[in-house]
Amino acid sequence: MDKTFNLSRREDGIALLTMDVPGETMNTLKAQFAPEITAILQEIKSDTCIKGLVLISGKADSFVAGADISMLDACQSAEDARLLSRQGHHVFAELEGLNIPVVAAIHGACLGGGLELAMACHSRVCSDSAKTMLGVPEVQLGLLPGGGGTQRLPRLVGIAKALDLMLTGKQVRPKQALKMGLVDDVVPQSILLESAIELAKAGKKARKPVKQSLVTRLLEGTPVGRNIMFDQAGKQVMKKTQGNYPAPMKIIDCVRQGMAKGLEKGLEVEASHFGELVATAESAALRSIFFATTEMKKETGAGDATARPLNKAVILGGGLMGGGIASVTTTKAKIPVRVKDINEKGLSNALGYAYKLLDKGVKRRYMSAAERDKLMALMTTTTEYKGVKDADIVVEAVFEDLKLKHQMVQDIERECSEHTIFASNTSSLPITQIAEVASRPENVIGLHYFSPVEKMPLVEVIAHEKTSPETIATTVAFARKQGKTPIVVKDGAGFYVNRILALYMNEAAQLLLEGQSVDHLDKALVKFGFPVGPMTLLDEVGIDVGAKISPILEKELGERFKAPAAFDKLLADDRKGRKNGKGFYVYGKASKKGKQVDESVYAVLGLKPATAREPKEIAQRCVVQMLNEAVRCLEAGIIASPRDGDIGAIFGIGFPPFLGGPFRYMDTLGAGQLVSILEGYQAKYGDRFAPAPLLKTMAAENKRFY
Repeated sequence: MDKTFNLSRREDGIALLTMDVPGETMNTLKAQFAPEITAILQEIKSDTCIKGLVLISGKADSFVAGADISMLDACQSAEDARLLSRQGHHVFAELEGLNIPVVAAIHGACLGGGLELAMACHSRVCSDSAKTMLGVPEVQLGLLPGGGGTQRLPRLVGIAKALDLMLTGKQVRPKQALKMGLVDDVVPQSILLESAIELAKAGKKARKPVKQSLVTRLLEGTPVGRNIMFDQAGKQVMKKTQGNYPAPMKIIDCVRQGMAKGLEKGLEVEASHFGELVATAESAALRSIFFATTEMKKETGAGDATARPLNKAVILGGGLMGGGIASVTTTKAKIPVRVKDINEKGLSNALGYAYKLLDKGVKRRYMSAAERDKLMALMTTTTEYKGVKDADIVVEAVFEDLKLKHQMVQDIERECSEHTIFASNTSSLPITQIAEVASRPENVIGLHYFSPVEKMPLVEVIAHEKTSPETIATTVAFARKQGKTPIVVKDGAGFYVNRILALYMNEAAQLLLEGQSVDHLDKALVKFGFPVGPMTLLDEVGIDVGAKISPILEKELGERFKAPAAFDKLLADDRKGRKNGKGFYVYGKASKKGKQVDESVYAVLGLKPATAREPKEIAQRCVVQMLNEAVRCLEAGIIASPRDGDIGAIFGIGFPPFLGGPFRYMDTLGAGQLVSILEGYQAKYGDRFAPAPLLKTMAAENKRFY
């Protein structure tokens, strides 16, 4: 078997331990490495010529990206996972216990178990490269750092900073890592190894205490102060997670116990909590999302078809969506973009949008003004079709008007090359209708982004019957370069995400008309696990946008999509939501006191809020509509698989990740249970709740989606 760890000795007494997992692009820690590491550590201990040790990666651009998550699936029980954590503790303790200085030389990703390995070394030096990122993202998988991270991190950077890193899973850049005391030095990559060797030669040094403010010192330095910190952290966690995620509270408990009772006790608690978390349904769901997205990165979306090279993009329309799409194309994909709009105002808006986002990076000091300007130079603008001939892809982001979109298709076919892809960012118009006027329909595709473009990770790639596999593969590659997770969906009104969202929103509006208050409705669905409630979402997306989509869906998909009459009354009162400062909530100066419902909305709707219903019942009524429609989409082939349906709902509309997506959640509920809930509502509220035929079949045959 090829070795992962290679020890080489230098004449000056410093040994280099290089980690290089054979056949993998990145290093990950695996349980089966333990005997190999233990044997090498024994060899180092018994060799008196070795005066210091430097640990470095053999991979070009990563140190250690974390532990291998798939080994957790092999755990049959919480006890198996606890023992896995204890095994890691044992190996890291042996490394830390070496009586020679041990230095980690870090370049590239140093995450999760990788950072825990580095923290078990006596010193750390990292490269100043943009590729170098440090963090403990385990919480995002419903877990906690199980290799001693909950104990070593607070002792290294202080309790407050450690909790912040562990509870959010955020990653820090080299300069931030140095400032917080996570690393001892930051150097150019070219001298990383020499610097680490010099550090090892200098011998073990007492650590300089991390600079802390007086308040932090008082809080962290006394048992009373620490208790205040842990209690506050607990309150913030409950507010943020609504109690739906068990990992954050367990992270706080590990730190609390370890700081009160010492490292050894802390490690015991960490292993025990780690084992329990691995066995939770929440972690299983979050890990399934991780595996699904990893798997999707390897797919072209069109079988064996290969993507064409992408050297230039054109964006039609400089509005909110156009500006956002242009921005991610230059900053993330590093592809030159030409923005075309009918007037200068749209163009300056697109440029301003991109500049503002990049300038944040300059203000936060992880980008230089020169880097910002270099990226801005990739974006050019025009009010006429000039400088567009050589575009590989054109993304259209104009108004939802079929005639206008037809005009765009014809313009592009006239002005660009025969290979140029025409991608429409429509949110509801079927792509088949947009492609009707095309002389090259094989180049026409849908590319549906979600707002705000720079934040929302999903895009739907919508192929109509004549779209070529090469066009699909190239568009999927384009979206990936922009940092997006694309799902390929079949053409149809509302595609997948907006279609399942529409029924959920309609049901919430129905509940509003039955007398449920705006904030009670929103709170019920936030408690269920959505990032925002349906009324807040409607204000953010625009009430007018919602009203425009509904008739299209009703016309194409039938009666169940009929929007409640509430929309007309709101629009008659010129309520569009946040964009014009008039919606369900108060905006502008009055909103400074925190989020408040605009009480005048009830009079507009001719309503008086009635007795608040049980939040669980409210959430159930809205969510089962979404689940039922997701099954219909699968049945109609709109989505290719339950996996794509789950990723689409989580990344597109914030379906609660801890439930794993609509299809995994339906497996948890059981098809039979869901059918009986739907039939109960159907008897009470009508046929909009009629269960999808596939769901009834699955209930009868006791089948699952996974």
